[in-house]
Amino acid sequence: MNNETIAKAKRNMNKSIEVYQSNLATVRAGVANASLLDRVMVEYYGVPTPLVQMAGITIPEPRVLMITPYDKSSLNDIEHAILASDLGLTPANDGNVIRLIIPQLTGERRQEIAKEVGKLAEEAKIAVRNVRQEAMKALKKQEKDGEITEDEERRLEKEVQKVTDESTKKIDQMADNKRKEIIQG
Repeated sequence: MNNETIAKAKRNMNKSIEVYQSNLATVRAGVANASLLDRVMVEYYGVPTPLVQMAGITIPEPRVLMITPYDKSSLNDIEHAILASDLGLTPANDGNVIRLIIPQLTGERRQEIAKEVGKLAEEAKIAVRNVRQEAMKALKKQEKDGEITEDEERRLEKEVQKVTDESTKKIDQMADNKRKEIIQG
């Protein structure tokens, strides 16, 4: 019997992994990456607007992000948004484009960022475990309501656990890869 609870759990666990992956992309690893700016919101005509919708972002050099606004009048707004963000980068505004120079990371800073990756991984694993818990509750309810047998419940619980383990392993692998990227610089 193919249970909808399992399919729903898989979908939700995959969503948790996708969120983790997008969060990892915004972690600064000492190299220029346009996704660093994904969370930067610019106050544009009184409306918070994602920077990526207001400007072209290029990487002319390995440690430089170049932001070319579609509307030159928004240059100062973009600069202020970057300064106000948690990136810790100082923009260089030349009147046409903004350059962000990504500084070389110190060993200590690399360790801090690696710990941050670990925290993000733990949050993702908690989300996966919460999905598992919901699925287990749903299976118990189905068994109690007579929709599935006790044997089916046990089999499906094992399947949920298997999916949970796979998701957790995937998160750990992604975290390890990101840590290596950060440490190696």
